[in-house]
Amino acid sequence: MAQWEKLHQLPVIYRQQLHELYDRDGLPVDVRHYLSTWIEKQEWLRAARDHALAMVLFQVLLENLDIQHSRFVQEESFLLQHNIRRYKQNFQRYQEDPCALATTILWFLEKEKEILKSAELAEQVQCLNVGQETMEISGQQDLERKMAGLRNEVQCMEHTIICLEEQQDEFDFKYQTHKIEAVADQALKNEQIRVFQLLINKLNDCRISALADLNKILERAKDVIELLVNKELVDWQRRQQKACIGAPDSAYLDQLEKWFTCVALCLFQVREFLSKLDELVGKVSYENDPVKAQKPGLQKRADTLLKTLLQSSFVVEDQPSMPQGKGPLVLRTNVQFSVKTRLLVKFPDLNHTMKVDVSMDREAPQIKGYRRFNVLGAKTKALNMAESQNGGMVADFRHLTLKEQKSGGGGKGVSDISLSVTEELHIIYFDTVFELKGISVKLQASSLPVVIISNSSQQQSAWASVLWFSMLSQDPKDVMFFANCPTANWTQFGEMLSWQFLSATKRGLNPDQLEMIAHRLFGKQPNYDTCNVAWSKFSKENPPDTFWVWFDGILVMVKTYLEELWREGLIMGFVTKSKEKSLLKKKQRGTFLLRFSESVVGAITFSWVEYTNTGKPDVKTVQPFTKVDLSQIPFQEIIRNFQILEADNVPENPLLYLYPNTPINEAFGKYYTEKTGDDSPYINYIKTKLVFVTKENTLEARSPMSSDMTQGECLEPMNGLYGESAEQDMDPHPLTSPLGTSNADPMLNGCVEPPVEDILMCLCNSFPNTDILQDEPGQQDLTLTEFSFFSPQSCGSPVFL
Repeated sequence: MAQWEKLHQLPVIYRQQLHELYDRDGLPVDVRHYLSTWIEKQEWLRAARDHALAMVLFQVLLENLDIQHSRFVQEESFLLQHNIRRYKQNFQRYQEDPCALATTILWFLEKEKEILKSAELAEQVQCLNVGQETMEISGQQDLERKMAGLRNEVQCMEHTIICLEEQQDEFDFKYQTHKIEAVADQALKNEQIRVFQLLINKLNDCRISALADLNKILERAKDVIELLVNKELVDWQRRQQKACIGAPDSAYLDQLEKWFTCVALCLFQVREFLSKLDELVGKVSYENDPVKAQKPGLQKRADTLLKTLLQSSFVVEDQPSMPQGKGPLVLRTNVQFSVKTRLLVKFPDLNHTMKVDVSMDREAPQIKGYRRFNVLGAKTKALNMAESQNGGMVADFRHLTLKEQKSGGGGKGVSDISLSVTEELHIIYFDTVFELKGISVKLQASSLPVVIISNSSQQQSAWASVLWFSMLSQDPKDVMFFANCPTANWTQFGEMLSWQFLSATKRGLNPDQLEMIAHRLFGKQPNYDTCNVAWSKFSKENPPDTFWVWFDGILVMVKTYLEELWREGLIMGFVTKSKEKSLLKKKQRGTFLLRFSESVVGAITFSWVEYTNTGKPDVKTVQPFTKVDLSQIPFQEIIRNFQILEADNVPENPLLYLYPNTPINEAFGKYYTEKTGDDSPYINYIKTKLVFVTKENTLEARSPMSSDMTQGECLEPMNGLYGESAEQDMDPHPLTSPLGTSNADPMLNGCVEPPVEDILMCLCNSFPNTDILQDEPGQQDLTLTEFSFFSPQSCGSPVFL
């Protein structure tokens, strides 16, 4: 199925994303729609770099637009004729730079693919939560039925009021006529009075029936409002809170807005019905009139229900966030942030009339040292429909900043509780007044608690606080949450960790990866479901290398340098050393896997299996590659060019099959750079190829660095990243390099040191016409120590040829 057709079949929340995508001017949605088949068949990636191809595609695009224009002329579709002609004129600006057009179209196609992937991922998550989803769908269907019932009763009531008014007009006309006419015959007069009595009795019965129906409508409205406010709105707030920390939950408000608006309209109609009854009573009233007795109570109930609905309808749609932050709810002083509020009752009459004011920390706790802040910038905005993609009533604050108040902390009676800067929680408030059709209600919305920092170095710890609060807190205003911080059970904690990868890379953690993390935290357990993680263990224990620092370092590395490899499932990542050994020793020679370092923050390594002469498996590991390393050479190029010198002096890459049995080039080939040799973009670092030189008979998988390169059977529980289990395997006599001391090199360690002369001789024999000590013309002078991750080490040196 074509990509464009798939997008049209997505659920409404993803089609909304598609609408937002094509709100941009780069590629008109009409052009994308009518030329969809042709657009998807073209090589836009190549055209973005090939001017000749880009020019051809540019000309064909214009020809296709001409064809569409002729078609619309024949169909006499004036509007589409006009639009296509205008689009063609706009595309003429790419005449001098057709590659820019190719780049633009390619960007839109890639964004479409991201929407499709998000929808596929959500579908997978939905399959894992079928029971819960079924309950939610059932609950929403029940609400829809009740909503339909409410609308139907209001429509019936509208008809009832009309009939009641006609009946009263009939009585009033006959009675007024009777008063004008002088009837002398007493018998006739008595008969007329009897008829009027019957009419007034019937009118009274109709009024009683109408009031009873109004009472039923208010009962039904109360039931619907309780579901909306106490169930659906609370569920949305929880979904939004979880979505803030990466959960794949929908936080769209369109459905809630539809429900809130529907109920509000019904209640406003009830108020109109009550006003109409007042008007009828003003014309015709009598002793024991039920309207006079019951209308005030019904009016009060209707107004109370409407106020309750309105007060809950003002929400924060987009939580406070900085453009360059790790996520929402972490704000930095003197740095602009944005936040969007929304009114869920949509009345065009209110457009630009409701002003929203921003304030801060109204009910700040009395804690010693607790900071206070002022909100600066455009603090007042009107709710309007222009700033919303779907026409909702929003106030979008885009240029707010925070400034700390200069005031002394603490005083008599101030709490002794001590919170760190990143454990302080603050709330931003938004106030407005709803005024329509005689009702006035003060509305207030509040953000989720935000963490306010003053330096970017605090951002990692601040995000940890946001994660912990959003994962565990059920009270969105609990600013004292960290004063008595609860623990997280493993199910919650593991799910939250998976969300971090899911939101950053579109691929979460699988059960095996989560089990390794649980093993790291709790040691070997038969079942981790009963294990709990304390806040201190997550983010405060053994600073600065806390669990969160280690995990976030990996996440940042993957997002920055390894996202495609991770998304394709090429990186096993979270796997213990003992599990790694058990997996590899059952595989054929050259089988390797990629895993994250357990002791070096933000690093990745690989291990492979060799077999000794006796047939015994021997797992070998290189020292971890850090973000600094990966910023110089992509990891797939390191894997591609990794070689060791075998006994016959022929360099060979020992990495043959990615676990379980995928040939290396099949797994990584599409990520290799197409250019090699002197044309390689990495020539400045590796010249022709990166070669790790060592001797086969001395190669071992030991390292004097950490447990990452040890052969321990299992990982013991650790108090920190550098726990006892890591230190016990350290080589007490690390070998030194004959080339001098420097940073550790990411290659095989713990090997018998070959003489420098042997290394140089091997290089000279392999490349007899190359003088490795001679400067290369046009190249910057390079030495081994200039490459932070190609430093001299004990069993050999990487060589740049």
